[in-house]
Amino acid sequence: MKSEDQSFPVPARRHFLNQLGAGSVGLAVAGGLMAACSDQSPPAAPSPAATGPGPSAAETAAAAPYAFDGEHQAGIVTPAQRHIYFLVLDLHTSDVQEMRDVFKRWTDYARRLTRGDNIAAYGDNPHVPPVDTGEADSLGAYQLTLTFGVSPSFLKKLGLQDQLPADFVDLPAFPRDQIRPVLSGGDICIQSCANDPQVAFHAVRQLVRQARSSVTMKWSQAGFNAFERGEDTPRNLFGFRDGTANQETLKKADEFIWVDTPNWLQGGSYLVARKIQMHLETWDRTSLKGQEDTFGRVRPSGAPLGAQAEFDAPDVQARDAKGQYVIPENSHMGLSKRSGIQLLRRSFSYASGIDPVTGQFDAGLLFVSFQKSPGQFVGVQSALGRIDRMNEYITHIGSGLFACFGGVREGEYLGQALLESPRA
Repeated sequence: MKSEDQSFPVPARRHFLNQLGAGSVGLAVAGGLMAACSDQSPPAAPSPAATGPGPSAAETAAAAPYAFDGEHQAGIVTPAQRHIYFLVLDLHTSDVQEMRDVFKRWTDYARRLTRGDNIAAYGDNPHVPPVDTGEADSLGAYQLTLTFGVSPSFLKKLGLQDQLPADFVDLPAFPRDQIRPVLSGGDICIQSCANDPQVAFHAVRQLVRQARSSVTMKWSQAGFNAFERGEDTPRNLFGFRDGTANQETLKKADEFIWVDTPNWLQGGSYLVARKIQMHLETWDRTSLKGQEDTFGRVRPSGAPLGAQAEFDAPDVQARDAKGQYVIPENSHMGLSKRSGIQLLRRSFSYASGIDPVTGQFDAGLLFVSFQKSPGQFVGVQSALGRIDRMNEYITHIGSGLFACFGGVREGEYLGQALLESPRA
C-alpha cells in the first residue's frame, strides 16, 4: 500500500498464492456446510492464480479496488475473495462520544485502505513510530473489503438498548453445540477480505492499533478460499463445493439479505459467524457414497443427487425405484432445503496447525452468513438439529451475531445513524 502523498504502482501479483495453492494459512459452510457482489459494479469474481511466472490477465483485473462507500457495506454481496481475517473486539468504554470518534477514524482509514493507501502519510521524524506499520506498502488493495458489525452487547454497554431491534437478540443454544467462551460473544466484528492474506491482516492491524484505548481483541480467525480454474464456487476441506445456493439468494437480495426497516440498520444486514471444527480424520474414513449422502450432492460436480449439474434445482421429494428419497431426508442439503429458508453464505476454510490434545488437524470452516433477520439462521440451524448427518463430522465451537450497518457516503461515518440517534 502507499501513503496518501506517495504514488506506488501496483506491482505484479506475488507468487505467494501460486506457491501455497489452497493451503495457505487462513478462513467456507455454504452450499455444503449450511448452505457475494458489490453495489459499485465491481469487476468479475477473482479467478484462480495462474501457474508459471508473472500475473495472469485475470489476476491483473482482480487488483481493481472495491469502493468503500455505497448503499450497502462491501464484503457482503461482493464476490468472495481468497482470504479473510475476521476479528471480534470488546469495548473498553461506555462513552458514546468516544465510540463516535473511533468509528469516524475507522471510516476514514477504511476508505484509504480499500484504495490501497496507508492510513496516513509517513511523517519525516525518524525518531517516532510510523503511523502505518508498513507491511502492505506497495502491495496494492487486492480487492480489500472491510465490513463492520456490532452485537447486542455493544448497544447495551453504550446505554443504547432502547435502539435494539426486536429480533436482535443473542443466538439460542443449538443441539450439539460445544461453543467455547473464548470463541463467542464480543461487541464489534471486523471482516477483512482480500486476495492477499497480508493485505487483509494489515488492514485489521491498523484499525485495532488506532483504537487500543477503546477496544480489546477477543478472538479472531484467518481463512482461505480455493477456487477451481474457471469456477466461482470454492471447495471446502471435505472436498465439496461451498456456496452453490448463493446464486438464488443474490437474485432476491432485498428479500433475504438487506434490512429494510426504517431504523439505524436500514440498508444493513445481520452477520452470523460460526467457527466449525471439521473432523477430517473421521471424514477421510467415510466412503464416497457416505460422503455424498451426507451432503446430498455429488462431490466432483456439486450437482444435487439425482441431477446433472451444480446449479440444477434439487428435488428433495424425488424417490428412487425402491421408494427411497434420492436426496436423503437427513442429508445436510436436504434438511436445509426442506426448511424453505434462504440466507447468503460467505464462508472460508481454516487450517490452524495441530490440536495439541488430539494430535489431529485443527481445521475447519469459518461459517459466515448474511441475512435480513437472525431468524433465518436460527430457522435453518434448528431444521438441521440433531438429525443432520453432518453432525458426525463437525463441531460448532465459536459463535457470534452482529448487525452490519448500512453503507456510508461521502461526509458520513459508519454507525452514524445509531451513534447520533436521539437517545445516544
